[in-house]
Amino acid sequence: MALHLLKMAVGAESVADVTRFQKSRRAERRANGEGTGTFHFTRNFPRRAEEVLDGGSLYWIIRGEIVARQRILGFEERIRPGKRRKRCAIRLAAEIVRTVPVEHRPMQGWRYLKPEDAPPDLRDAPRGARAKGTERLPPRLARELRELGLI
Repeated sequence: MALHLLKMAVGAESVADVTRFQKSRRAERRANGEGTGTFHFTRNFPRRAEEVLDGGSLYWIIRGEIVARQRILGFEERIRPGKRRKRCAIRLAAEIVRTVPVEHRPMQGWRYLKPEDAPPDLRDAPRGARAKGTERLPPRLARELRELGLI
């Protein structure tokens, strides 16, 4: 079974922000001649990389909830332009898949996420896990309605 990673999307207010940030960074790397691809840079390499590469995803926490994931394609050692320290570049699939929102406390860095603790994809969620049309609600409103037990 694949092991996943869990990470805060710092500075993002929504999944759309993560999409926009990644698109902008891909364009910057392309302009600098660094190639293409979607990466997230982090200080530490996962010691359990083989388990993660066996189909794992990076789950994003945005505003206190796990709300999306991206499939992890690989890990590379990189030195970012203008920096000296080696970093772990997590190569991600470009597609961001929304998940059923699940509350999660803030944290620094990344953590391993067991497959049984990972929220299901929104498109695969059981009928009762989401109300029809709620994926179009603003994130803050959707969160408040969930807290009230209305969706």
